[in-house]
Amino acid sequence: MTRCRRLVPALCALAAGLATAMPLAAQQPPSPAQTNPLPTTTAPNPPADPNKSAAPAPEQAIVPPPAGQAAQPADPSRPPLVAKPAEAGDVDEVTLPAKPAAILSGKATWEEAVPSLQKAFAQIEADLVKAGIKPAGRPIAVFTKTEDAGFDFEAMIPVAAAPTTPPASESGLRFGTTPSGKALRFAHRGSYEGIDSTYETLTAYLDAKDIVVQDKFVEEYVTDLKDGADDTLDVNIYALLK
Repeated sequence: MTRCRRLVPALCALAAGLATAMPLAAQQPPSPAQTNPLPTTTAPNPPADPNKSAAPAPEQAIVPPPAGQAAQPADPSRPPLVAKPAEAGDVDEVTLPAKPAAILSGKATWEEAVPSLQKAFAQIEADLVKAGIKPAGRPIAVFTKTEDAGFDFEAMIPVAAAPTTPPASESGLRFGTTPSGKALRFAHRGSYEGIDSTYETLTAYLDAKDIVVQDKFVEEYVTDLKDGADDTLDVNIYALLK
């Protein structure tokens, strides 16, 4: 996993270096979450009519990674943060709702990213079963600190409501809320081993548009995170706007 060395520093540097850039216009957060597809610098697909010419591609076009075959739909009782599905290659401006969630903090090396996240999600699921609390959303990983050797993260699973009295947990489980506010959503379709290419598209897009983001990112696993080579994986990546 080379994401930290190649991509995360770019996000952090971008957030710091673009402090004078003009942010997107503020909007009142809608309820529930809404999406607004944004124009990308990706060259459009050729038109169906061969007699019509395609729109010219801008210079230094950003080409999204090849889309993997979508897996079976997720459990409808556990919807993603944004109801409208993401389209591979598109960038959507979304407003993330603050949902109550069970949270478990952890650390991992980049090489052990998938098994470490799997273990954290499995522990949360087990703790929720013991407490009699049903999950109400897809697993989420918030990457809070990154360096060459590895990263710190918060694994989250949304629930319908946080318990008034949190159950005792030896694992360190706690309750809070999912990241909320305005964000840009990038869809990754394909193996986790190939997710770096989507982050490259993300950082290039932010650079081209002069968009200021927070120095952390969010991954929401629309399909289960099985292993690094699973090419049916569907991940929503959110860049949180400042």
